[in-house]
Amino acid sequence: MTRERPKALTLTDAAAERVKALMAGRGAGYLRVGVKNGGCAGMEYVMDYVAEPAPLDERVDDKGVSIVVDSSSLLFLLGVQIDFEVTPLHSKFVFRNPNQTDACGCGESVTLVAAKA
Repeated sequence: MTRERPKALTLTDAAAERVKALMAGRGAGYLRVGVKNGGCAGMEYVMDYVAEPAPLDERVDDKGVSIVVDSSSLLFLLGVQIDFEVTPLHSKFVFRNPNQTDACGCGESVTLVAAKA
């Protein structure tokens, strides 16, 4: 008997519902999640919509959303939970990342370490 492989990242119910609504309006097939170099803390989270995954993307299906993570970002995003918060002052996606060690004051960039194997 084989056990199911753990998901690289997950969505909260609020994030899944928001992504589904946004994707329906764009006709996109997948949510692409990754990180890139930038900001004062070193890295920034990026999200985009794509029609098809790239050949080396990790595919994750969670709560009815098809997510792809590019291979260069995967080790920085293992264990991430993506939430969607709404407050009187903002509505935004929030990344809860066990690999995050620091963040800049404005919250736009983070310091990440690769997950340990």
